[in-house]
Amino acid sequence: MPEKTAEPEKTLDGKTTAAVPVPAAAVEAGPAPDKARSLWSDAWYDLRRQPMFLVSSVLILLLLVMSFAPGLFTSASPRDADLAAHYLQPPNWSHFFAEDWLGYDGQGRSIYARIIHGARASIMVGVGVTILVTVFGTLMGMIAGYFGGWLDSLLSRLTDVFFGIPFLLGALVILTTFEQRSVPVVILALAFLGWTQIARVARGAVITVKQSDYVVAAKALGASTSRIMFRHILPNAVAPIIVVATIALGGYIAAEATLSFLGVGLEEPTVSWGVDVSLGRTQLRNAPFTLIIPSVMVSITVLSFLMFGDAVRNALDPKLR
Repeated sequence: MPEKTAEPEKTLDGKTTAAVPVPAAAVEAGPAPDKARSLWSDAWYDLRRQPMFLVSSVLILLLLVMSFAPGLFTSASPRDADLAAHYLQPPNWSHFFAEDWLGYDGQGRSIYARIIHGARASIMVGVGVTILVTVFGTLMGMIAGYFGGWLDSLLSRLTDVFFGIPFLLGALVILTTFEQRSVPVVILALAFLGWTQIARVARGAVITVKQSDYVVAAKALGASTSRIMFRHILPNAVAPIIVVATIALGGYIAAEATLSFLGVGLEEPTVSWGVDVSLGRTQLRNAPFTLIIPSVMVSITVLSFLMFGDAVRNALDPKLR
């Protein structure tokens, strides 16, 4: 491509500067405009530079792999018991990641194997409850916030009724009515009472977004209600919902462990950290490690999701930047 020569310029003393050749493509193209970034790209840009997000993501990834592929960490069965040989055998810290690394419980079962396999039930409860309350709470909040009027008043009062029920107490009452408390039963019981916070957040976000110009323009162009709600309002109101759901996930895992500790949550033969905490309390004086080890795993898991949720909130909330 031929080059264009810039016009010679005169300095203050009257001398003329030499002409500098300039590529024609650069003259025609002009200055490169800055590329605009969306809210999600800005959030990802900030998240990658937060140590709290990186640490929590690694821990959560490890817990997920542990849940879906426990065979990668141990070949021992969490239900194999040898009461005569391994009754309350203390941890053997020299055998890292071996069957006897964390000792044995009161029934002669490997605590390390139960920790690895117990992650599945605890993570399933947390993720399952979070998905159900997010979907149902978001729908309730969107309907109340978008239509308003008497429908908003009705759904808001219904939300207040459920919000007034103590979460753990209500779940305890519901679960005592079941003879067998499996993972799906615990998920449904916790989701039945846990959707109110998501509904309130979704309602407030929808009320704010529906007043935007692009929503008014979509209505003027004759877009259907479902298209406006799910193509225009929901994508722009989902950020606070994701933040609340991520933080609440750790709370649901803690709630499952609490209910199992009280004897109304998951029960044997289900392998769960909450079940192990409940069994370990009977051996607190003789072998405190049977209670401490699964309790530490619950704490690490809850802390990981709380850290992850805080990092996401800081990245998505422009006021906190």
